[in-house]
Amino acid sequence: MLGAGRDHVAAFYQSDEDLADQVYDHLFSGGEPSTAILVASPEHRRLIAGRMTRAGVDVSAALADGSFVALDASGALAGFMVAGWPDAAAFWQTMSPVLKRAEVRPGKVRVFGEMVALLWDAGETGAAVELEALWNELARQYSFSLLCTYPASSVAAAEDADDLSDMLAAHSAVMGARSQR
Repeated sequence: MLGAGRDHVAAFYQSDEDLADQVYDHLFSGGEPSTAILVASPEHRRLIAGRMTRAGVDVSAALADGSFVALDASGALAGFMVAGWPDAAAFWQTMSPVLKRAEVRPGKVRVFGEMVALLWDAGETGAAVELEALWNELARQYSFSLLCTYPASSVAAAEDADDLSDMLAAHSAVMGARSQR
């Protein structure tokens, strides 16, 4: 599905603290230099920055030197959603510059994206699946490791089973348990 050095992982979380731990582990695992790109809601950006600080990461310095990039998920979505559907060209125009800047830095590029979960939670499950596919297309051009998280309870609805199956298939790995209703 994805080229060497690339992965696209779906994870399910039970609490915001669980989310912060999963995202921190993804963005900062391995100990080697990397660029961490966080595309999340304001609340989750604060929680994850707090987790980073507790682990000894100087968030301000990382933002200043470009090793950490924090984007608002709703703002990013607004840049490429057209009539409730992700526009591929606009998605590329939104995310390509961020990834291009990150790729010139030493080490791996690690991304956390919450945009798909926002779409899913808004009942736009088909748009979320399409966005997952657009991330996979972007990974053919840029080398990065992507973590997408979903609240475990939000993916449990039986009426979303087909989109859930498609969403899971878009990932190279799936972590965590989904809630059952």
